[in-house]
Amino acid sequence: MTRRRTILACAAAALTVVGLAAQPAAARPAPTASVRLLALNDFHGNLEPPSGSSGRAIDENGNTVLAGGAAYVAAHLKKLRNRDTLTVAQGDLIGASPLISAAYHDEPSVQFLGDIGVTASAVGNHEFDEGYQELLRIQHGGCHPVDGCSPAGTWRGAKFDYLAANVLKKKHQRPAMKPWTIRRVNGVRVGFIGVVTKTTPSIVTAEGIKDLEFVDEIAAANRAARELKRRHVRAMVLLVHEGDQVKAGSRPDECGVQPGAGSRIAKDADPEIDVVLSGHSHQQYICSVEDPDGEPRLFSSGSSFGRVITEVNLQVNRRTGDIVRSSMKGDNHVVTRDIAPDPATEQFVQTWKDRVSEIADKPIGKITADLTRAPSPAGETALGDVIADAQLASMKDFGAQVAVMNPGGVRTDLTFAASGSEGDGVVTYGEAFAVQPFSNVMGVVSLTGTQLDALLEQQWTSAGEKILQPSANLHFTIDRSKPVGDRVSAITIDGTPVVPSSTYKVAANNFLLGGGDGFTVFTDGKDQVLGPIDLDAFVAYFTAQGTITPPPLNRISGQ
Repeated sequence: MTRRRTILACAAAALTVVGLAAQPAAARPAPTASVRLLALNDFHGNLEPPSGSSGRAIDENGNTVLAGGAAYVAAHLKKLRNRDTLTVAQGDLIGASPLISAAYHDEPSVQFLGDIGVTASAVGNHEFDEGYQELLRIQHGGCHPVDGCSPAGTWRGAKFDYLAANVLKKKHQRPAMKPWTIRRVNGVRVGFIGVVTKTTPSIVTAEGIKDLEFVDEIAAANRAARELKRRHVRAMVLLVHEGDQVKAGSRPDECGVQPGAGSRIAKDADPEIDVVLSGHSHQQYICSVEDPDGEPRLFSSGSSFGRVITEVNLQVNRRTGDIVRSSMKGDNHVVTRDIAPDPATEQFVQTWKDRVSEIADKPIGKITADLTRAPSPAGETALGDVIADAQLASMKDFGAQVAVMNPGGVRTDLTFAASGSEGDGVVTYGEAFAVQPFSNVMGVVSLTGTQLDALLEQQWTSAGEKILQPSANLHFTIDRSKPVGDRVSAITIDGTPVVPSSTYKVAANNFLLGGGDGFTVFTDGKDQVLGPIDLDAFVAYFTAQGTITPPPLNRISGQ
């Protein structure tokens, strides 16, 4: 009997254990995995610490501090990274870059970004500055077809995936790049989808993307989300090169956005997408928006030029594979220069700086004071005026009577204070390149007076205001109180009123001539003739003038 009782007691105990094990999983908290995302956007090849306003940021306390530079980005990333980290980006990592990177078709910047651990990035519009085929070379490797290999040797390609779910090849309507990628971290899978602003065709040179179609960002992101879900990936992050503007003076962790194209995507994209990391607008913000199911979704952007790193911490449910929305926490860290720079990156940057110095340090002329992009009430800038004058001078032999420059193509200021050893007031080739880094080709077309008036009316669109910078002999008046389409008057050339039926030769870069920034009237121009590279025109003008004084801002009247 004793032995029988012992057997029964053991059986009962075994049943008790089985019963406990069979309790519903919901009775215990689901196990989760920690994931940290670190993100950059709009780096634009700024390996060296950017100067002027481009090198300043508003920190968490509302103070303006020096920020940016590859060696400081690397140092801050090392402090922020843990073993559960994935580093990603939201486009415009290259293009419109300083000479140290652009002289070698941005290979140094792509190398740096791979070295610091970027694993995936959305394409930005500036990734298409040199055309689709060049972007493929940057992704996959090979030497430049014209300039050959850089001093570093054969280019091996980016260490990260460029993603472009909404960029299709026109002929077959298939993705031109990878639409998404999957990464495994801390035992869970995270899917990344990349999209670029659908306005890209209006802001890059048409020739380089002639075989591509840029479709709606949300539709493409949703299609990619469905594909990821079919592969049983439920944790999804959208990397989008589109964003919103913010209220002036906003701190990095505030959500002071003025809802626009970025918010539209963040709110309306597939509910399966948990996080939306954005760029393009060069603003900083951390927001929470509601997805179509009414659930919270993190929406952020990290400034530009390597001045801010976005950190997102979250938990992934190990059973479902989905992100626990309530666990998401975002933080924008300013890349201050008050810590020790990363030594290896410092040496890397110095190597490329030495390689390009012979070109970059060559003086091209002088200025008597800062030439800046600070606008008058009418929107005219001293630096924009000088560039327009340079462009007119370069196209005079081609019959040009006036010239206009798009403000977005003027990338930085020329400061009187020396940036190196060249001396105050001296402008170097490298500084000129930083102002005009796109290598656009100058051209001239014939427009009627009516067309010129219509062109100037296109300075206002639903996307905002872009005031064309005029050469010294072109004057006009604007009145923002009037309806769009009827704001420009009193157009004169060399002091003579423009006649609607007469024809005028207007010079501009090929970006504008192709209808860029919404100036589609240029595409109706006749008798197009092309001339030098815009940077060459700028450099030649400085050389011819010797010394340039900031011009008075009196070419555009009104406000």
